[in-house]
Amino acid sequence: MKKSTVINRSYAILQSIAISSMIFYRVSSFHHSTPSFPLLLVFASELILSFLWLLGQAYLWRPFTRETFPDRLMLREKTDQLPGIDVFICTADPEKEPPLEVMNTVLSAMAMDYPTEKLSVYVSDDGGCALTLYAMREAWEFGRYWLPFCRRFGIKTRCPKLYFSRYDDDFAGRGYEEAKEIIKLKYKLLEEHVKKAESNGEIIRGRNSKNHPAHVEVIEDESHNTTSSSEAKMPRLVYVCREKKPSVPHHFKAGALNVLLRVSNMISNAPYVLVLDCDMRCNDPSSAKQAMCFHLDPKISPNLAFVQFPQMFHNLSNMDIYDGKLRSVFSVKWPGMDGLQGPMLSGTGFYMKRMALYGDIVQKDTDFTLLKHYLGPSNVLVKSLNYVGFLYNSVIEDYLTGFTLHSKGWKSVFYNPPRPAFLGTATTKLNDTLLQGARWNCGALQVTFSRLCPLFHRLTSKMSLLQRMCYVYLSFQPLYFFPMWCLATIPQLCLLHAIPLYPKASSSLFMVFSYIFTMSQLKHLEEVLSTGDPIRTWWDEQRIWTMKAIISYTIGTMNAVLKCFGLKEANFVPTNKVANDEQIMFYQKGLFNFRASTIVLVPLVTLVTLNIICFVAGAVRSIVDGSFDAMFGQIFISFYVLAVHYPLIDGMILRKDEGWVPTSVTMLSFAISILVLCFGSLILLS
Repeated sequence: MKKSTVINRSYAILQSIAISSMIFYRVSSFHHSTPSFPLLLVFASELILSFLWLLGQAYLWRPFTRETFPDRLMLREKTDQLPGIDVFICTADPEKEPPLEVMNTVLSAMAMDYPTEKLSVYVSDDGGCALTLYAMREAWEFGRYWLPFCRRFGIKTRCPKLYFSRYDDDFAGRGYEEAKEIIKLKYKLLEEHVKKAESNGEIIRGRNSKNHPAHVEVIEDESHNTTSSSEAKMPRLVYVCREKKPSVPHHFKAGALNVLLRVSNMISNAPYVLVLDCDMRCNDPSSAKQAMCFHLDPKISPNLAFVQFPQMFHNLSNMDIYDGKLRSVFSVKWPGMDGLQGPMLSGTGFYMKRMALYGDIVQKDTDFTLLKHYLGPSNVLVKSLNYVGFLYNSVIEDYLTGFTLHSKGWKSVFYNPPRPAFLGTATTKLNDTLLQGARWNCGALQVTFSRLCPLFHRLTSKMSLLQRMCYVYLSFQPLYFFPMWCLATIPQLCLLHAIPLYPKASSSLFMVFSYIFTMSQLKHLEEVLSTGDPIRTWWDEQRIWTMKAIISYTIGTMNAVLKCFGLKEANFVPTNKVANDEQIMFYQKGLFNFRASTIVLVPLVTLVTLNIICFVAGAVRSIVDGSFDAMFGQIFISFYVLAVHYPLIDGMILRKDEGWVPTSVTMLSFAISILVLCFGSLILLS
């Protein structure tokens, strides 16, 4: 990574000089004339962009990569000496997260290449759905055949659904084909049982996901802790449905994870915890041993809180138009943080040291008699409450928890193995992508407004400055909405009325602005190419990022502000994991599906319509009156907006399939654009 470090630091130094020059130019020009309101808005946008850019450089300052050698670990550690692992899998909505999908995740976790007696799998069902419990029982029974099959033939793809859809890298030996057909038949029978139970409807009738009693069911047999043959052993499976009442806050996923911590503490109490989303299947059975290479390393283990694997997805197309792979996060930002104190907690795919989640709630001088007065007579329960756990007050509990751990001096590790350790399901629809981003950014801004704001909280902690900058960047990221809205409207309206906001293109001062823009684009392109992606990815990421800034960041900011003033309740809506054939077809072809909600589509179409009008009229006017040199910067910005959002123009005018922009949305957006033009003209000409 030495080459990347040199490139990143050189870019940061040169770009900071250019940005400083731009700010100096703006401030000095204000001394010669009173700035107009539009110019002040543009300058404010430039300052916000500069601030966020500066914070973002912390991710690039010290990139780091790692490699593991599980075989060496097994030479050093005996199998029976490996630490136990509790796997936590969370699900909340059986309609958006079908039990069949959850069942596949559970089976992939149970089949990991790890001592069975050291492994326990806990499933949190926040929906309180009897169908999910039924699916878990069926998964356990199928596991009696699936696990021995995987162990016997060294199968690597241990999620049944993925395995039966591709036999790409698995063992083929004596008796393999016959055994494969037998296990395939059993899996089809399993699917039929679950689908039949689902279609009957009786098993889920009367379900109330917000009001139901607690239910815990341990599924195991005598082979779990006996000396029976390795092929016969089955890990413990525990179904947990916590009690929920409408009047009692349940804290969403963080609350579910903390319940699993309590329950597992009283059953298996493994020193390490693997957290998975319900659709995040274990794709590499050796991931546990890979994580233990770090957790059992005497040099880094004492201060190591968790090992974070990247989120990867099995349903990504070659044309990943929605940036489903989150390339900039898991290929650039997290490796960059790994060179500091380690990556942020990412919600799924991490092996956490249980002790890191314990706090100092129960000290040596704690009065246990007093605790029992409040908690009851159970010694086991009192012991289980000795932890801090996953933090609340935001829908991104992973961010808060990771920030708290790092501020206390804990470190983390990011490991991106050659074979993806876990594979999830990415969103394949524009509407889902942008609304999912809105939820994340609402949570980020909630942190900014809270007492745990990383810009001020625990400034005397053990967290390094660069590490803190990374956390501050993510919590302030929703602020991108302001400069994006300003730069997508103000220069265009001023272009229409021949009001210059930038130096003339022939001026040497214009080189500063063009240098900043060009170098930022080249740096982005360099990052894309260095991670092995094609040039097309650079352009696709430009487009989806601007869409997220305009929609996701805006909606997220509005929701966070409303929640801050108590005008909106916190909510967590699981991402829909079910995609229809039409939706998948559009995604695989690289076509946007513009059948989205009005709140998502109208702002985007309005901005594109506004830019079309201003670009055509403004460019023609500047050519006619000879002001092209003075207005070139604004003409270019308007052209860039249109070029990036060309699929929207295509959807409005040319496409005739089911994914086009509805005529009603186009007409509504056109009407809003006219109102904006009229209102903007009154302000500019007043």
